[in-house]
Amino acid sequence: MTLKIYGTAASRAARPLWVAEELGLAYQHIPVPYLGGATRTPAFLAINPNGHIPVVDDDGVRVWESMACALYLAERFKSGNPGSSGTQPMLAAQSHAEQADILRWSFWAVTECEKDALAFLMHGVLMPAERRKPQLADEAQRRLLAPLRVLEQHLHDSPYLAGGRFTVADICVASVLAWVQSASELMGQCPQVGQWLGRCLARPAFQRVRFMAKSA
Repeated sequence: MTLKIYGTAASRAARPLWVAEELGLAYQHIPVPYLGGATRTPAFLAINPNGHIPVVDDDGVRVWESMACALYLAERFKSGNPGSSGTQPMLAAQSHAEQADILRWSFWAVTECEKDALAFLMHGVLMPAERRKPQLADEAQRRLLAPLRVLEQHLHDSPYLAGGRFTVADICVASVLAWVQSASELMGQCPQVGQWLGRCLARPAFQRVRFMAKSA
């Protein structure tokens, strides 16, 4: 087994893990946590000198950054995975136009949504109540409304982000917006986004990654 994915599933490593599960890839999951100094050991820094997860190691080809990991795996295995059933989806682009959509939406998620989505997740969901700052969660929701309206408009005309089918772009964007799925007011103002996100997160491959995260 030469494909390795480093990083606990309860982190941005969920992105390449989701791609690997969708494609039915044979891989070794090494659930390195992001807390406790595990990413700062000499052994891990030899893999990623930035000291962050995730990392994909494809027989010596190493990829950092979660979106890059997801995009790499989709492209690397777009012709299928040896030993798979052949029923896996084509996550990579099939044309230059699809590639443009995949790239723009994936980077859009990072630049327009991720910071505020994380702020909502931390201060609205994950942090202990005594440490939360509800105003930060509220402000994050207000800022997210503008970019989500852009996505809402796109989804009026297409069920997915690229090529009218589920691709790695949907994984990259849904993995960010999953953090605000419980923001009922925000989702209520963008019903197409909410329905699309529900479809993405209901996929068996994502549910397997979610199970990994809960089981860690």
